[in-house]
Amino acid sequence: MPHVVPRFRLRGRHRTGPATVLLAVACALALTSCTGEPAPEDASADGGIPALSENRLQVLEDTPAPELPVTVESVVLDPYRTSADPLEYEEVEVTDASRVLPLTGGLAEIVFTLGLGDQVVGRDVAATFDEASDLPVISEGHDVSAESVLALQPTVVVADTQTGPPEVIEQIQRSGVPVVIVEEAWSIDEMYPRFERVAEALGVPTAGTRLVERTRDQMAEVREASLEASADPLVAFLYLRGTAGVYLLGGPGSGADAMLAEIGARDAGVEMGLTTPFTPITTEALIEAQPDVLLVMTKGLESVGGVEGLVEIPGVAQTPAGRNAAVIDFEDGVLLNFGPRTPQVIVSLAEELAAIPDGDGGTA
Repeated sequence: MPHVVPRFRLRGRHRTGPATVLLAVACALALTSCTGEPAPEDASADGGIPALSENRLQVLEDTPAPELPVTVESVVLDPYRTSADPLEYEEVEVTDASRVLPLTGGLAEIVFTLGLGDQVVGRDVAATFDEASDLPVISEGHDVSAESVLALQPTVVVADTQTGPPEVIEQIQRSGVPVVIVEEAWSIDEMYPRFERVAEALGVPTAGTRLVERTRDQMAEVREASLEASADPLVAFLYLRGTAGVYLLGGPGSGADAMLAEIGARDAGVEMGLTTPFTPITTEALIEAQPDVLLVMTKGLESVGGVEGLVEIPGVAQTPAGRNAAVIDFEDGVLLNFGPRTPQVIVSLAEELAAIPDGDGGTA
């Protein structure tokens, strides 16, 4: 078996979670049965959940050919809209899905998992799963390049309300390429309509329904084992971009709060009573929060010089997480995608939290 590089890393800690907890998680993965019998060869296609470290999708089988044309609702991008303003929609007709271009990593996951990967012609930098690795990249950082998009001659572009810059999306729309813009997802419940919206836009609505049903089943499957595995740690999600001087503490609506609630962990920003998704980090806030664990994105951690640089941020060293170097990092394009791999993320996050040593040298 070839060596697989994990897409997340546990830093500064020993993986010493209780054997019974890790067995429960392993059973939830459904790679093998709990009796030791090998799983069927097509387990991943039929609902078995591969480990996140395998970095692969569970592509639906037998997806029918797209039934087109379809007319769907697309969000109208408004750069002046605030979070309090309702979304506006316009109708977009899709006549051809032979060259699909999803503009975010999360949307690419959905398109590939629906069984339309062969029609995808490019990828966002955050689409790092194996099936998309050979596609040309059309973005840098969080910004999409109109020239790179149009050079691939897509027949339909799929974006969401976070995709930008807005002027680039407008340029693509003016070129005549149908652009379907769907809502973002910042919670488990919000990801299911997103699956259905993308599937409808690409002419495969029945595949969207199947994906929703399968993902709901998988979430129910992993939830119980993950609740047992993670115990009850206090976790602070930090959004870091050291090169840009951005240091934010996650709160309600950050996305991380939903993931942590799913496994029974406590979100430090929510526990503190923060009222916005992200709040600039202050020394006082971190010391007040006293998180047991810091959850970050891999590139964000790298931007501050790794764990060593992270503990130099004022206030971090004065927390249990800082003193114990209890830091979990997930790849940027995975943790908050709220896509078909979310069950894998839940299992991996619970396993990581189960391995955190408590103050007595055991595990939390």
